[in-house]
Amino acid sequence: MQQLQPGRILPVGKCSISRRNDPAARRRHRTHSRVQHVESAADRSPATRRPPRGIHPFVQIPSDSIELFRHLSADKAAFYRSILEVFATGKRQYRLQLRPDEVLAEASWPAAPPRIEEVNAALAQLAEWGNLESQPDTARVSSLADFYRARFLYRLSHGGEAVETALTVFLQTLRRRAELQTVALEDIASRLQSLAVLLERDGGSDAVDVAKAHEILRDLVRVFESLAENAQAFMAGVARSIELQQAEASAVLGYKRRLIDYLERFMGDLVRRSDAIARMIQELSPRIENPLQQVAQREARDAAPGDERELHDEQIRRYCAWRERWEGLCRWFLPTGNEPPQAELLRARARAAIPQLLAAIATLNERRSGRSDRSADFRILADWFAACGDDDEAHRLARAAFALNPARHFSLGASDDDSLPASTSWAAAPPLQINPRLREYGEAAPRGPLARVRDRSAERALMASQLAQESRQVEEARRRLATGRAMRLSELGALDAHAFDLFLTLLGEALSEQSGPEARVERLTADGLLRIALEPLGADSHARIETPIGTFAGRDHRVTITPAEDLA
Repeated sequence: MQQLQPGRILPVGKCSISRRNDPAARRRHRTHSRVQHVESAADRSPATRRPPRGIHPFVQIPSDSIELFRHLSADKAAFYRSILEVFATGKRQYRLQLRPDEVLAEASWPAAPPRIEEVNAALAQLAEWGNLESQPDTARVSSLADFYRARFLYRLSHGGEAVETALTVFLQTLRRRAELQTVALEDIASRLQSLAVLLERDGGSDAVDVAKAHEILRDLVRVFESLAENAQAFMAGVARSIELQQAEASAVLGYKRRLIDYLERFMGDLVRRSDAIARMIQELSPRIENPLQQVAQREARDAAPGDERELHDEQIRRYCAWRERWEGLCRWFLPTGNEPPQAELLRARARAAIPQLLAAIATLNERRSGRSDRSADFRILADWFAACGDDDEAHRLARAAFALNPARHFSLGASDDDSLPASTSWAAAPPLQINPRLREYGEAAPRGPLARVRDRSAERALMASQLAQESRQVEEARRRLATGRAMRLSELGALDAHAFDLFLTLLGEALSEQSGPEARVERLTADGLLRIALEPLGADSHARIETPIGTFAGRDHRVTITPAEDLA
């Protein structure tokens, strides 16, 4: 057998063990060969063994590590994930290896269970990507033919375990609910009090109980990091107004009660403990330097073997890290310059959740009251267009729906003759004389002194009288229709123009809420003044309402219009 030298790859054809049917063995061979190349390069260049002091080495991700995530973007990603979840479960159950038939029986497949051939092909592909390791399965061999048949046992590789751990942490982070921990504030105050007692007990001497101080500071950092992460997640995810707008009324009310109780409990505890924590931080700040230095020396002595200079550099780095953590704790509860503490920002964000909740409730009430959105209007308009008998009716509907009135022009010497119908085409209409200044300067007349302010009192009085008259007409129409008793549409008789306009408005709002032509509907009007109940009668029933502008005819309904104040 040829002797293996550093930097030299042994040819596959000269190996005594065949790797033709074992993809995991081929992958291990390639990895072993690359390691030999790296080791030989390190022997030839000793300066590359360790980066210079003070410079962090650049960590390059091997190309094989990228292959470990190939199954997430493959065509059968769900199929591969089902297989790897079986191996992750087996790892938690301390199972050493799995056979393909065990994977087929224990996996939760996204569809119908596959064939064993498909499972074998997927296992081989995962082994080629590096997620699994395989070895020949000789436990069930009973003949020479079985010995030569490709049977493998599979287990998670080190890279596969790392990928599964990373995906588990990733999913847990996404599914974690943001929470404001009142227990964390109590723990922070308790750790600061313990640190103050420790420093008071040792007095002004430098011989601080370093182990005890290190333990207190570690617990303080752990609790504070948890509080900061959860507070950050809360501030990012508390604005649930868009989600609440699509929820049911019971869900919104339940969330409202939980949110208010949650904020009251946390806000009260934050207000009570913030001042005490801030005072303890101010008392500890002048005496914290010596404990931080000793804790950094203790960590550096345990974690940085080497010469004196490396030990000194590691001590400085550890001390700077502890100093940054302490400054972050101070910024949370103490103001820095013109910036408020982070606890105040958290309180402001928590208080802002209440108006957002109220806005979501207002939106829900608007939806319950029947206010239609633009999409519903366009759907109803599409039904009306579909019901048009010909193009002329569709054109009239389009002009009425989109207010396609005749255009006005800045013409010169325009006549006051309005005998020209609106249906006249541009080609058949008489020409218009347009001032050329409109094209040159964008204005019809040269600039000059402002016109005198006109007295609009007569116009205002006219508008006020018109509004008062319209209000009286609307009230008369409401008294005419809002009787509070049920009646058929055929019993309404003749309606004047104002009563008919009100009737059409109420009928349109009721029909927009109707789920079907045979369904009964009852709703409150958009202004909240009237409640209308509409019940269709027989399909062969017919109702006619005479109005000054024509006859309104259609299927008969039983309608009840009641003023809202009568329902209170």
